[in-house]
Amino acid sequence: MSALLSHRRAGSGPVLVLVHGYLGGATQWQAEIARYSAHYDVIAPDLPGFGAASDHPGCDRIDGFAEAVIGLLDRLGIDRFTLLGHSMGGMIAQEMAARHAARVQRLVLYGTGPLGAMPDRFEPIDVSRQRLADDGVAQTAQRIGATWFLKGEDAPGYPTICQIGAQASLQAASAALDAMAHWDGRPALALLTMPTLVVWGDSDRSYRWLQVESLWRNLPTGELAVIPGAAHAAHLEKPALFHAILDGFLAEPSETRDIG
Repeated sequence: MSALLSHRRAGSGPVLVLVHGYLGGATQWQAEIARYSAHYDVIAPDLPGFGAASDHPGCDRIDGFAEAVIGLLDRLGIDRFTLLGHSMGGMIAQEMAARHAARVQRLVLYGTGPLGAMPDRFEPIDVSRQRLADDGVAQTAQRIGATWFLKGEDAPGYPTICQIGAQASLQAASAALDAMAHWDGRPALALLTMPTLVVWGDSDRSYRWLQVESLWRNLPTGELAVIPGAAHAAHLEKPALFHAILDGFLAEPSETRDIG
């Protein structure tokens, strides 16, 4: 049996799974783990090749990441859970929810969209791939991480993002770009019938409004929360507002709604 995927876990109660994105890691969720472990069993995996799982081979398809996270939850004995995915992690969360809909009680899609190619991204994925090959992982994490914040390198959360991103293996960082470039979640959106919240910072340079709107409007039970004055890492830029939005969604009745 392969080694258990590294993860952070705290608390007890209903399960809340937090999935990071490209050049992220479980440690980016420190504030969320501390907050929600009071009422939830919070599990934050490191995706294969990233964070403390940098010794695992990276995945070159989003469904590979999805099955890696499901495999971890299976080995932990977790059946049903609320799922939150950020950025590439939002693509993974969509894939997980489409493939294992009966297991996902609620879904939060944060700073993400339905198409991995990310039209109007701050730079095309092919450019990111070439610059990663030229500059290496650590410098790429610094460069891309600056785009996640309105204040760029001056943002308080920037050093944390750079430190986490630098842990990724070069193989995983390159493979994940291929995974995103080849992924299209639009055909599966109709399968995401669980209560779903889309969260977006209004200055996000990775996913622009047209992609976020497309995601929200094509979900059967989608709600939308826009965080003003925040970019791609809204949970680090506006943590109080991010938590208030998440608190409200988690506290809502469980029946599905169609408000799109």
